[in-house]
Amino acid sequence: MNKNNNPKINFISLLGINFLRLNALLAVLAMVYFVGSIVQKGASAISWTFLTDIPRQGMTAGGIMPAIIGTVYVSLLTLLIAVPLGVGAAIYLNEFSTQGKLNRLIRLSIRNMAGIPSIVYGLFGLGIFVVGMKLGNSLMASALTLSLMTYPVIVTTAEEALRSVPLGFREGAMALGATRWQAVKLNVLPAAIPGMATGTILGLGRAAGETAPIILTGAAYFLPILPSSVTDQFMALPYHLYILSTQHSSISEVRHLAYGTALVLLAIVLILNSVAIGLRVYYSKSKQW
Repeated sequence: MNKNNNPKINFISLLGINFLRLNALLAVLAMVYFVGSIVQKGASAISWTFLTDIPRQGMTAGGIMPAIIGTVYVSLLTLLIAVPLGVGAAIYLNEFSTQGKLNRLIRLSIRNMAGIPSIVYGLFGLGIFVVGMKLGNSLMASALTLSLMTYPVIVTTAEEALRSVPLGFREGAMALGATRWQAVKLNVLPAAIPGMATGTILGLGRAAGETAPIILTGAAYFLPILPSSVTDQFMALPYHLYILSTQHSSISEVRHLAYGTALVLLAIVLILNSVAIGLRVYYSKSKQW
């Protein structure tokens, strides 16, 4: 009997597909409600003054400019630290290391790092960078901590991007006399850049929205000036949002400012994700394999 004509199997398949559709629909509806609620409650707080002024009157007036600039600074510094380390590790693991037990153990360790709670990274950063290396609560200590947190994401996505490049790219170059490094540098890396860039930006988006690691390593409760060096403390949007939402003495009075801060933070993360999608689409069109 043809399985495709079995009513019982057809019913179970239809039930499974509809269950998956329902899950997808619920996820979309939850996202629409979540984003719509923040936009509705936070739009009234958005103004030029809110984006360009410092907090005033106990954070009940003024703006969030130091928090925006601090978030941008710590995100860019994280990018400068994490990308060379992560991409370098991915190139070594995928292109040059011996594929054995040690290699699998390293990969397993890196993937497990991605599951460590962010507060643990914060405690690690506090012990190693703030106290151990005597960096103090600073921009650099926070960036190093966030770099550790985004490192597994960058390594994993960079490795996937390298694996997606056909083996012929390497063999063709080496058949013409290129060394292994020349084949990787000139043929493989340019083809893998879209995947690497996408993973890097997604990891950066997560780092920009993290609160726990920066609370313990460098973010300030209130700092009406911008950091002038990597050893200074800084304000950040996630921590500012946390203070306005849970720790402020007049929570009901600053609630609309909290929603406005959440809207700005959400916009930054969505812009980063949009850049990642745009890069992938742009470079995918140029692929010829």
